[in-house]
Amino acid sequence: MNIIEKQYESRQKNWIYQLLILLIIIALLVWSKSAFQMNIGKNNGFKVVQNIILGILHPDTTILFDFSTQGIPYLLFETMCIAFLGTIVGAIISLPFSFLASTNIVIKPIALIGRLFVMAVRTIPVFVYGLMFIRVTGPGPFAGILTMSICSVGMLTKMNIETIEDLDIGILESLDAAGCNTFEKIRYGIIPQLIPNFLSTAIYRFDMNLRDASVLGLVGAGGIGAPLLFAMSSYRWNQVGSILIGLIILILIIELFSTKIRVKLVRG
Repeated sequence: MNIIEKQYESRQKNWIYQLLILLIIIALLVWSKSAFQMNIGKNNGFKVVQNIILGILHPDTTILFDFSTQGIPYLLFETMCIAFLGTIVGAIISLPFSFLASTNIVIKPIALIGRLFVMAVRTIPVFVYGLMFIRVTGPGPFAGILTMSICSVGMLTKMNIETIEDLDIGILESLDAAGCNTFEKIRYGIIPQLIPNFLSTAIYRFDMNLRDASVLGLVGAGGIGAPLLFAMSSYRWNQVGSILIGLIILILIIELFSTKIRVKLVRG
């Protein structure tokens, strides 16, 4: 017991340092408070929230069960197709960049160039890509697919690089001793180990793309976003509720299946 008391008494008494950090945090919070103003009450924000909740509780069933090209089921299917095709194209494009940016596959200068490219791709927000591709291809689902593809390349390449660099180098050394070149090491020693992780990452990215594609319509890139914006702009909260309910159901279904698939891929 005496030893414990001696260690307790001989501990570093840094309460001044902790107090200084606390004061700095409080000062930053007070200073940041001047950057925003709470004006919800002035703009009838609570009334808007009430209307949104009532719209969700009383959705417009006419568009919720309308199976034409203007109905919610078709627009949700279009949104899912944009996310799916964008993920597939992005996953295919990310594969060569993943190997070119891995330090245990290529020399460090080439890997550095690949990482800089990936970093540049991931820096630009999804809405900026959407606006750029709309200028090139015009508004529509094709611009959304291109946007999702480019956005998927950045994240998938980054995740795949980490997976490649965490591989057991013993297999690579064995193939190297057998006289295999770089392509053969990738084909026979790396890809069979990486396929489950690559597919799991691609499925996770599909979940993210589904959420991003649902709002890309706000800039004219197809999907459910444009009808949602128009309904909110015209204060048709019943239609807003129908669109949100459709989105929630679609994302829950996709999340359920994708989670099961990813667990099976990772655990074998």
